[in-house]
Amino acid sequence: MFVKILKSKLHRARVTETKLHYPGSIEIDSALMDAVDILPYESVLIADLNNGSRVETYVVPAEAGSGRVVVLGAAAQLIEPDDIVIIMSFAFLTPQEAGQFEPKVVVLDENNKITA
Repeated sequence: MFVKILKSKLHRARVTETKLHYPGSIEIDSALMDAVDILPYESVLIADLNNGSRVETYVVPAEAGSGRVVVLGAAAQLIEPDDIVIIMSFAFLTPQEAGQFEPKVVVLDENNKITA
């Protein structure tokens, strides 16, 4: 048996841009991806603190150090520029693995720089 466990989280990311007419995903500064071990094309859940919407999509890398968090495709109907979001990825682990696992979590400032 496996359980779904939080693997990583970018907490309080600020959406820098949205692009509706794009085939879907979220573009994230690749340095932020590295900080929490999110891989290109990995599935993520986005929770919007401004309006409560939740969207599942996949990640594409943006230029390292750019601070970019760009919501692409249909999710741009639900999430707006300057919204504050939580971006989470998950892993399936055995209960034994889950008991010893620590997710990677970083908190971001208003410029998407790591504060904690």
